[in-house]
Amino acid sequence: MTPQTGASPLLIACALGIEHLALRTGDRGGAGGPVTVLRTGMGPRAAERSVGRVLADPALDGAAVLATGFCAGLAPGMHPGDLVVAEETRDPRGTVGCVGTDRLVKELARALPRRTVHTGPLTGSDHVVRGPERADLLATGAIAVDMESAATLLSAVRTAARPVAAVRVVVDAPEHELVRIGTVRGGISAFRVLRSVLPAFFEWHRSLPLPRR
Repeated sequence: MTPQTGASPLLIACALGIEHLALRTGDRGGAGGPVTVLRTGMGPRAAERSVGRVLADPALDGAAVLATGFCAGLAPGMHPGDLVVAEETRDPRGTVGCVGTDRLVKELARALPRRTVHTGPLTGSDHVVRGPERADLLATGAIAVDMESAATLLSAVRTAARPVAAVRVVVDAPEHELVRIGTVRGGISAFRVLRSVLPAFFEWHRSLPLPRR
């Protein structure tokens, strides 16, 4: 589909090679403007550096930023392959509110009708969260945790006012930790879901008002 005239760019940021592969091999049709898929590297520092550097490019002036990839679910009853749409991202340095979450939920439900979509705060960590630490983070009100989303969105809004969002796919959860035998299947499920999210991301992007020039 031909991008709309004057449409703003979209930056989709993920951390891992396997996440980047899923996004690169997904359906890229229907974008409403130029799309860049960035692999930031693992961890909040790498995400912050990479996003800040890329957004300094004039070609990405006014870009909307969406953080994605895998995450750990915190709430009982979550399963690998579930989706998390962040209402906000948070880490010790601050909280960033997400834009257009209702639209993302609607489009993800349309693209993946058999998958559960959870909404709520997405918290950041500088390490892989396991065991009892999940309960501690859940007590803060967060529903999921990853290492890059909060840093990605914080870096994005520090460079300029822009629409931001975060969508993650649960790869492990309280009853389905990756350290357990048999959870490879959960990883495959999460990979397949991540391959299918791009149309929903593009519809979210198309629904945003054009930035003022």
